[in-house]
Amino acid sequence: MKQFYIIMSALLICIHPSTLKSQDIHFSQIFETPILRNPSLAGLFTGDARIQSVYRTQWNNITTPYQTTSLSGELKMKVGNADDYITIGGQILNDKAGSIGLTTTEFFPAINYNKSIGSETNTYISLGFMGGVVQHHFDKSKVTTNNQFDGNAYNRDISNGENFSNTSYSYFDGSVGMSLNSQIGENQDNNLIIGLAYHHFNKSKKTSFYTLNNETITPKWVGSIGVKISNNESSYFTLQSDYSKQGTNNEFIIGGIYTVKLFDLNGDATYLLHVGSYVRLHDAIIPVAKIEFKSIAIAGSYDATVTELKRNSNGQSGFEVSLSYKIKKKNNSYLDAVRCPRF
Repeated sequence: MKQFYIIMSALLICIHPSTLKSQDIHFSQIFETPILRNPSLAGLFTGDARIQSVYRTQWNNITTPYQTTSLSGELKMKVGNADDYITIGGQILNDKAGSIGLTTTEFFPAINYNKSIGSETNTYISLGFMGGVVQHHFDKSKVTTNNQFDGNAYNRDISNGENFSNTSYSYFDGSVGMSLNSQIGENQDNNLIIGLAYHHFNKSKKTSFYTLNNETITPKWVGSIGVKISNNESSYFTLQSDYSKQGTNNEFIIGGIYTVKLFDLNGDATYLLHVGSYVRLHDAIIPVAKIEFKSIAIAGSYDATVTELKRNSNGQSGFEVSLSYKIKKKNNSYLDAVRCPRF
């Protein structure tokens, strides 16, 4: 427990933002969206391949729910005879907001090179790239304005007075990131990860539903740090935090999870039970629960709003559920062949 408090204090001291705002799609379960945080975090898991999906619904008590779905995949491949890996993968995002169905769809292939820099321990430096297409669209038939108020009530037969030149537009977007993943001491279960990502590096021009303009998308920096420390053979702590800055907006999320291993008669850790909490500074407290059975993991989290919005939302903000599946080849697994970056 002493190690837990020391590391948590260090994370809070190292990263201290002043405000909390965000423009990009984001999730509270940062541990289930590694590529979205930083493309160089792809492949940092035990196994040969992984598929993850996260669903988030938000503001159900205030307006038409905002709904966001993420699907990502990672496949690790050995490079030559060394301990290096290439991870290829991708991220698909779909976000639907408001009564007019304002929808954002993102398709981002990704590649990450995991370079071994430790001869005796699991120490890797990784460089990752991610880029693809982003599309925005909305349902024009659902747009209502004050022009359609006839003096008594809303009248759908009256023109809303808006003249949209487009109901959808697309652009290319890209991200790059680096990370250091290292074993702490002689215990392979103790790990440290530090990462930095630069999103929207190509500074695509913003397009509106009315006309093309010369403004560009503001790049975003994301700094990540995480520590995993064993408490004993049957339990460990995982602490993670992200700090994001995009223009004048920034967001800070930090939290920890305590994991207990449940062993069967053969001494194998059949189940892993995870319980913990994250905090999005000046916004929400996020309790988390997760269960793993062999290759399958299911997690749930709940954003309890602590801002003034809690008066209208009854303290409710967002609910997330995630599902992940890891694949380890029975024969000739890369994990068994050489050391592997993990977290």
